[in-house]
Amino acid sequence: MKKQICIVHSSMELGGAEISLIGLLNSIDYNKYDVDLYLLNPVGELMKQIPDEVNLMSFPDKYSGLILPIKEVIKRKMPEIASARILGKIQGKSAKYRTYVTKQYAYYYAMPFLPSVQKKYDMAISFIDPHFIVETKINADIKLGWLHTDFSRVSLHKKLDAKMWSNLDYIVTISEGCKEKFDKFYPELSDKTIVIENILSENFIVTQSKKYDEKDSFFNSNCIKALSVGRFCKAKNFDNIPDICSRLIKKGLNLKWYIIGYGSDEELIKQKIKQANMESNVIILGKKENPYPYIKNCDLYVQPSRYEGKCVAVREAQILNKPVVITAYGTSESQLKNGYDGVIVPMDNEGCAEGIYNVLTNKELLECLAYNCSQNDYSNSQEIKKLYEIINKGAT
Repeated sequence: MKKQICIVHSSMELGGAEISLIGLLNSIDYNKYDVDLYLLNPVGELMKQIPDEVNLMSFPDKYSGLILPIKEVIKRKMPEIASARILGKIQGKSAKYRTYVTKQYAYYYAMPFLPSVQKKYDMAISFIDPHFIVETKINADIKLGWLHTDFSRVSLHKKLDAKMWSNLDYIVTISEGCKEKFDKFYPELSDKTIVIENILSENFIVTQSKKYDEKDSFFNSNCIKALSVGRFCKAKNFDNIPDICSRLIKKGLNLKWYIIGYGSDEELIKQKIKQANMESNVIILGKKENPYPYIKNCDLYVQPSRYEGKCVAVREAQILNKPVVITAYGTSESQLKNGYDGVIVPMDNEGCAEGIYNVLTNKELLECLAYNCSQNDYSNSQEIKKLYEIINKGAT
């Protein structure tokens, strides 16, 4: 008899967590496991990448109120959910990084008004935080909550958060660095934390990297091409790219720095481009359903983040044998081996520019980084075995 697995996520918009989820879904043995995927909003470019074997489930209507604009929630006559969302905004207003704590409060306040899922599961996975839905609304023998980021950089209500995590059987972190940060923050929960690294489909990434429009000016440019991919948000630090790029050009490099992504910081990034007079050198490509040809054809992939868990885009670049530079964020040493399959540079703009310059002007190093990437498996396909061990062992 097949084991029953439930996975809860928000949507399938382009993002590192979503790509990792697709990798996980493509790794499961569907001869032994049935998988129900619940999405709060079943939209996004990656919807068509969900394997046919996955059962796409629907939450009751009220759940959509967790992610729809508040005006739309009111219009759909969900006053309790709207009130929870508004309370979340009020509670999160004073937080340094508001996104998580606002969502945390909103979900917590909304839970009493949401119906439970009736089906019983052997395992329930909450793939995006906060994990209140799996904690309180899913009936499962084993419950896991995924943690995708450096927890030391998240603003939250610690007591409320600790209670949520403690009600899960396992806390899944995506790197040893993430686990270390979380365990330091919540030492009393360290016996629950495990590492399951992001699973990526190497075959899919390589195949997609060969599909591109030759008329696209990106592929015909003769300059040095740097590339960064990610959401336009504080964590990714894309707002500092124009200043870093300006410093590199002053050093004599014929460089264009392309950015793929979308998000709330787009206007800020555009302002910074204008302030640095980098309109011809820092180019926002926007959202790309298939970013892999751009990664494959850039000269250097750069992840200038303020903080990360374990960046999926960096792994994708390594799969495509690209030289990679990342900033020295808190979990950077879990991301790559400095000087072997990537280079870690200082976080400040001057140090970052100097580090990138030293890489781009060292042909031997560039070739060595690319070669070393070609000799490694970055798909982490074996990580699925950790889930199998948990579900077969049972709850802690």
